[in-house]
Amino acid sequence: MTRARPRGRRVGLPVPVLVLACVAIVFFALPLVGLLWRTPWADAWTYLADDDVLTALRLSLVCSLWATALSLVFGVPLAWLLARVEFAGRGIVRALCTLSMVLPPVVGGVALFAALGRRGLVGEYLDRWFGITLPFTTAGVVVAQTFVAMPFLVITVESALRQLDTRFDDASRTLGATRWYTFRRVTLPAIRPALVAGAVLSWARALGEFGATITFAGNFPGTTQTMPLAVYLSLETNTDEAIVLALVLITISFAVLIGLRDHWFGRPDRLQGTATA
Repeated sequence: MTRARPRGRRVGLPVPVLVLACVAIVFFALPLVGLLWRTPWADAWTYLADDDVLTALRLSLVCSLWATALSLVFGVPLAWLLARVEFAGRGIVRALCTLSMVLPPVVGGVALFAALGRRGLVGEYLDRWFGITLPFTTAGVVVAQTFVAMPFLVITVESALRQLDTRFDDASRTLGATRWYTFRRVTLPAIRPALVAGAVLSWARALGEFGATITFAGNFPGTTQTMPLAVYLSLETNTDEAIVLALVLITISFAVLIGLRDHWFGRPDRLQGTATA
């Protein structure tokens, strides 16, 4: 009888593979080590206590959370559509919805201007009929962040839905549950690890968004100046302050990713167990 290998057992790696993996780790760690080495620790609190910095941090957190919420509201149904519904042009729709992942962020900002600017395809009518103006506003920051962040959630959730056994949904429908009930009580709990991972990815991308934000929303302190924009501005005038602000962003993102690592690497057995329940 063959015994299953215990989880977490060490597996020998070829030396070249191990060396290359170590080089990759150093490559990712080196910039952070460089920041820690250059950080002016004696003046760090002075920079962080500045009112403009605190305002930029608050604006970054608020806008990125709103962008994550919008990504969940619209991205999960989109992922479900792409994963479960066969229709003509599905590949084109998927490419369109994930295009902002590979676009240069500034190009994304220009595209948003063309669509939602005061003279844009839709923005002109939003302004004329409803008095809604998005460019150079806090709402514009949220729109720009959502545009670049949502594809990360869509890809993650769609992948989980494709791997999920549809027999659980079929069993729920057989027992008389509606499609909406099945989606809420069976499908979503079954893909919870992927859902959390996608949300975290979207939030991290929104928190660090720069190009689309500065192009579409501008850089106005207290209104559209998020932390990445504040870092860029400080880099031109005060390098030490820019390093401190950059370290704050890295610390926040790193702490969240570490705290949610179990959800990020959702285990198949957990996924299956949730669906069975």
